[in-house]
Amino acid sequence: MITNFFIPELNNHDVPELWFQLDGATCHTARGTIDLLKDTFGDRLISRFGPVNWPPRSCDLTPPDYFLWGYVKSLVYADKPQTLDYLEDNIRRVIADIRPQMLEKVI
Repeated sequence: MITNFFIPELNNHDVPELWFQLDGATCHTARGTIDLLKDTFGDRLISRFGPVNWPPRSCDLTPPDYFLWGYVKSLVYADKPQTLDYLEDNIRRVIADIRPQMLEKVI
């Protein structure tokens, strides 16, 4: 997903100072994953084994970690996508529909 979708999609947008955050999940901290993300984001990687250590239970990071991803997932899978293309369309639609006002209320 990272190499086939996420990084190519980032290259289609002008986002010069993007930071990337991972939590401490084992699959997120595999050496191959961390190396790939360090190559892509350099010092702007927040992770257990990244240049910036992931701060568990941070009040700044908790709303996205515990609200946003669950909210997105509940809407993405609501209609039980049967194909990868349909899943990707759902992800794009749900993310595009998130409004700054909602995130401000969450924080």
